[in-house]
Amino acid sequence: MDAGLVEWLNGWAGKINWLDNIVLAIVSDYFFPVAGSLFLFGLWFYGSGIERITNQLNVIAGVMGIGFANLITQIINHSIYRPRPFVELDLILLFYRPTDSSFPSNTAALGFAIATAIFFRFRRLGCFAYLLAIIYGLARIYSGVHYPTDIIAGSAIGVAGAASAYFVTTRVLKPLGLRLLGLGRYVFLA
Repeated sequence: MDAGLVEWLNGWAGKINWLDNIVLAIVSDYFFPVAGSLFLFGLWFYGSGIERITNQLNVIAGVMGIGFANLITQIINHSIYRPRPFVELDLILLFYRPTDSSFPSNTAALGFAIATAIFFRFRRLGCFAYLLAIIYGLARIYSGVHYPTDIIAGSAIGVAGAASAYFVTTRVLKPLGLRLLGLGRYVFLA
């Protein structure tokens, strides 16, 4: 079923030129990481007083969540090697040929970690970020770089990493986070 979904989605590649161009823009290594980073950057400076401090703690949790998600995906990538779909199937590749393991998707983990961090603070904006992360994952499948289960596993890791980091930052290490923000204010970063 996994291979069938990739072949079905990738079957559209090369047939609709404008769709291929949109997917090429979305699937790049820069689209969602830059968009997500800009969301977090804007959240860092949004608001004043307590609201801004809360936003900044949320951004710290988001960055920690990205770190947790990347650590988990790297450990799994090095433990379980799964060839990319373009290696095993006859697909039209719309992307460069990554050589690392397909499972789990690092990009889905990143996208969903960022979306989860945003969602914890701003529900509507977080839902929009989730939508972008889903589109990003579908574009990776369409372009022949990932299987659907790679995206699902990566998204679960991203959500779990961001949720864990949010809990640690807002509950366990909140005093440390507030001290870091105080230091950041001292050097004009917060």
